[in-house]
Amino acid sequence: LPLEQTIANMSAILAGLGMKIEIASWRNIVPHVWSLHIRDAASPMCFTNGKGATKEAALCSALGEFIERLSCNFFYNDQYFGQDIANSEYVHYPNEKWFQPGPNGELPAGILDDHCLPIYNPDDELLGSHLFDTNSGTPERGICAIPYVRQSDGETVYFPSNLIENLYLSNGMSAGNTLPEAQVQCLSEIFERAVKKDIIENEIALPDVPEAVLKRYPHIQEGITALEAQGFPVLVKDASLGGQFPVMCVALMNPKTGGVFVSFGAHPSFQVALERSLTELLQGRSFEGLNDLPPPTFNSMAVTEPNNYVEHFIDSSGVVSWRFFSARSDYDFCDWDFSGS
Repeated sequence: LPLEQTIANMSAILAGLGMKIEIASWRNIVPHVWSLHIRDAASPMCFTNGKGATKEAALCSALGEFIERLSCNFFYNDQYFGQDIANSEYVHYPNEKWFQPGPNGELPAGILDDHCLPIYNPDDELLGSHLFDTNSGTPERGICAIPYVRQSDGETVYFPSNLIENLYLSNGMSAGNTLPEAQVQCLSEIFERAVKKDIIENEIALPDVPEAVLKRYPHIQEGITALEAQGFPVLVKDASLGGQFPVMCVALMNPKTGGVFVSFGAHPSFQVALERSLTELLQGRSFEGLNDLPPPTFNSMAVTEPNNYVEHFIDSSGVVSWRFFSARSDYDFCDWDFSGS
């Protein structure tokens, strides 16, 4: 659908729910890089950010994220819902199921599957009592589990809501004009964050994207040139790890402070992934805000510290290793394209 039609459709959905969405701020500090912050006028703590190469694309991004988070109850992920909801027929979704732990707190049969159990319970230490739903605060009801569809065979797997809200936050949530569009978006986000964590954690040195390849995308080059004209060197990296994943990376340096900022983007299209890396880099940021970037480090402990991953997850402001900038990359450049796959 055209962007204008998508904006109209999403705005109508939100208006139909009685929600008035207001735009709190716009940013466009370099050409072809737009971002904005939107919120519910009656409940401004319900907000999202959007980014894109055009004003319309950025607004689509923000509205899509708002609907995605509204649909997945993410705005109140960390909150206690209160007694009325806690004692109602369902807490999260009408098709949720509640499971009772065993007499000694054992995990009940019926939650997770043979693939997931070793991941979440590798040492047989996980108890059912660890998985009570915290939004409702009703341990007497047991474990609230949400049905997910296993894509390999269409079987339903019940995931405890506790695991989802504690471990995943908004990762893997998406919205789209069609189901395949939403599926591509959420898979792209999962790839992006998994590959990003792998690169940061293992201090992987990525290959540069050749200038001849960048010339295919003049709009993206124009944005990069504008950043460099402001005194911020930009590196464009192939984060596909040898063509395995649809991920790109853009790194910005601040010579005045020594700070660096590494942004990732993912999409089956090389161009879209690269565009997302650049728009993510500047989402909600001013040139002044680029003075707060942390410098790289030789301290591997600082890079792999759990809170550093959280900073990268939230706004990419975490620390990276000096090894990331090595002239000898760990992978060769791959001019990949996963479109249609």
